[in-house]
Amino acid sequence: MNLLKQTNMTDYVASLWQEINDSDDVPEEFLKKREEVLQRLSLFTEETKQIDELLNDESVVSNLRSDKVANLKFLEQQHGVTIQMVDMLYDYGRFQYSCGSYANAAHLLDQFRILSTDNDKASSASWGKLAADILTTNWEIVMEEVNKVKESIDTKLFNNPLAQLEHRTWLIHWTLFPFFNYEPARDTITEMLFSPSFINTIQTNCPWILRYLAAAVITNRSRTRNTGAYQKQLKDLVRVVRQEGYEYNDPVTEFIKALYVDFDFEEAQKKLGEAEEVLKGDFFLSATADAFVEAARHLISESYCKIHQRIDIKDLSARLGLNHDEGEKWIVNLIRDTRMDGKLDYKEGTVLMNHPANSVYQQVIERTKGSFFRTSVLSAAVAK
Repeated sequence: MNLLKQTNMTDYVASLWQEINDSDDVPEEFLKKREEVLQRLSLFTEETKQIDELLNDESVVSNLRSDKVANLKFLEQQHGVTIQMVDMLYDYGRFQYSCGSYANAAHLLDQFRILSTDNDKASSASWGKLAADILTTNWEIVMEEVNKVKESIDTKLFNNPLAQLEHRTWLIHWTLFPFFNYEPARDTITEMLFSPSFINTIQTNCPWILRYLAAAVITNRSRTRNTGAYQKQLKDLVRVVRQEGYEYNDPVTEFIKALYVDFDFEEAQKKLGEAEEVLKGDFFLSATADAFVEAARHLISESYCKIHQRIDIKDLSARLGLNHDEGEKWIVNLIRDTRMDGKLDYKEGTVLMNHPANSVYQQVIERTKGSFFRTSVLSAAVAK
């Protein structure tokens, strides 16, 4: 209630006061503020009525161009619109946001952004619209706004690296809402966060985001495990977790380190149990906790099977936190799903993995492919 008292959500604050104080009466101060808010709302509606009608008129909108200065001149000459009227849209949008009318706020701020030549205010309006869209949970529109804000950071702040760092940090945190609430956004945001500019921002300003990036990559395993993009993401994640271990760690990143840096399966199993508890208590990740554990067990199993030829089912089951029967069923499904070359020996309680050795000649060919390509590129660059 103390937080919302500073807003114009008077009815909601009054209901909270009644609940906290177990009273049917409402203090005079809330009633007085409510009247003031209604008066300002009426005033804003009247003052923005003309420009709002114009921007909803298809015949007027069809004459607008990408040049904001020309648009303002056209509206001023043809319809008497002034810069003050445009600025009123911004103030009205902020007022609606403070009232909790997020859909109306998004609409007004978008209209202002179309016409305003004030870059600072237009940028602020973009952030306001993004916030309003997040609060209305309109995730498709949110992703459009994320791209617009990202583009604005890249283009309008290109000569101010410190401001870019700050704005990217904000954007990273705000994208956590669609990241874990809108499935189609998962791949897009993961790709964005792994881009050089954003991964540098995470390493420099907010290494705790690695928890969310790691959770996203691991839970994406079931959909994209066989693609080159997923393998690259996993490789990049391991590299960043290793680099930032001195700066930040939690059970999720420590699980990655134990499995892919130290190859310590006992520690990985221990950290997986801790990570499950952490995820269940995390605002953004609580809904993905089960999917994370399932995918993480697959990663442990795959890594374990790749480096062992004879696997004791009882031992692997213990490492996965499963009983013998569950572990046996798990391994059968794993071999079938991943098409590993393995044979289950029920009598001995083991799995025999067939790891065909690569030809020495093939290994040399694979290793020199990259070197040959880099040499060709270097030679071409020197020739220029």
